[in-house]
Amino acid sequence: MKLLRYGQKGHEKPGILDADGKVRDLSAHVPDLAGDALSDQSLARIATLDLASLPEVNVERYGPCVAGVGKFICVGLNYSDHAAESGMAVPSEPVIFAKATSAICGPNDNIEIPRGSTATDWEVELGVVIGKEAKYIDEADALDHVAGYCVINDLSERDFQLKREGQWVKGKSADTFGPIGPWLVTRDEVPDPQALGMYLDVNGKRMQDGSTNTMVYGVAHVVAYLSQFMSLQPGDIISTGTPPGVGMGMKPEPVYLKAGDTMALGIEGLGKQTQKVVQG
Repeated sequence: MKLLRYGQKGHEKPGILDADGKVRDLSAHVPDLAGDALSDQSLARIATLDLASLPEVNVERYGPCVAGVGKFICVGLNYSDHAAESGMAVPSEPVIFAKATSAICGPNDNIEIPRGSTATDWEVELGVVIGKEAKYIDEADALDHVAGYCVINDLSERDFQLKREGQWVKGKSADTFGPIGPWLVTRDEVPDPQALGMYLDVNGKRMQDGSTNTMVYGVAHVVAYLSQFMSLQPGDIISTGTPPGVGMGMKPEPVYLKAGDTMALGIEGLGKQTQKVVQG
């Protein structure tokens, strides 16, 4: 299933994409795509619905495909070729950092360059949405705790991230730096999350063209690994890293986003995003 949220910011409703590509309203069956609504039991119940009987919706705006996100966790340097372009070694275990949940926005919302920024960058990433609590789990069981997958643009301000003291989080957490969606694609439709093509264009030029099969640490490993340090709750999002082609790695000079730029990005089977860049 392809689940989604639609409507104006702060007033989104849950929906589902039918076989003809029409959006159908789910609000009579689930209050929102959050918490218990992401459980296997809830998703199985949604799967039994006659979608043709649900109200059709004319969508003007897609919201973030998950509501009530408790944790927004990211994996750094998780593609060996991206680590190389960043001038950093492939880590001996996953590099973990957090993004503020206030960075979350809709997949096609405008991206705001933070005040004082000169190095705002793009990163297409596979997002993993937790559907069942994961705590001290084994890798063999990890995917059973996943509700589904989505597209994420893990935007970054590189100077804030790398040249200002402290952790990466302040370079990752500006408002609008976490577009997610358009869809939450349930895990039954993604039999192998390590075999998905992904891309990102800036102003029509292909900048990133990769595949999740080049991840250093795959989805199952990352979910199990994180569960050793913290419990993962329904609705938590994990952004799993980016392939090469980010602006910071461009030669001979880095290329960063500026007001007026447009990004288009997507992942095989998970939909696409389009974002205009504006000055914040």
